[in-house]
Amino acid sequence: MQLVFASNNQNKIKEIQLLLPTSIQILSLEDIGCFEEIPETADTIEGNAILKANYVTEKYGYNCFADDTGLEVEALNGEPGVYSARYAGEQKGANDNMDKLLLNLKDTSNRVAQFKTVIALNLNGKQTLFTGIIKGKIIEEKIGTNGFGYDPIFVADGYTKTFAELTIEEKSKISHRGLAVKQLVDFLS
Repeated sequence: MQLVFASNNQNKIKEIQLLLPTSIQILSLEDIGCFEEIPETADTIEGNAILKANYVTEKYGYNCFADDTGLEVEALNGEPGVYSARYAGEQKGANDNMDKLLLNLKDTSNRVAQFKTVIALNLNGKQTLFTGIIKGKIIEEKIGTNGFGYDPIFVADGYTKTFAELTIEEKSKISHRGLAVKQLVDFLS
């Protein structure tokens, strides 16, 4: 089975392909000739996943799935949430986002956070959503070089290493994205 994954983020594509059985082959947006930025204008993580999946299905006619992920920090009322990728501003990167988050938590002892991924699957005219959540905490400094996004400052409950210290295989087994993809795979099986 071929499914379009509505992303050009090579880290995400690699992570998800590892989680899928060999019977499911992922096509990226580039593979289907979609080079435009798909607007992520919804005010929820679910909404952005749905927007991206619908964009590909409506414009290109493919069965596809799309995900959106956010880091939700309790002491910041769920921020950065849906704005996780552009928390420090549209032109900023992961380091800027982490720096802003750490600054906003500077005098806060409550560092409880969770990563949330929602996958929207458009398959044969029907849409299904899958949600993965991993709870943890934000540490005070960046540690580790693996992963991407907020991985160097997030430690999952029950672990002592950041997501950026885990191998991609270790992270995929326990991560928010891994949990959502497992639901997707179970649904497709």
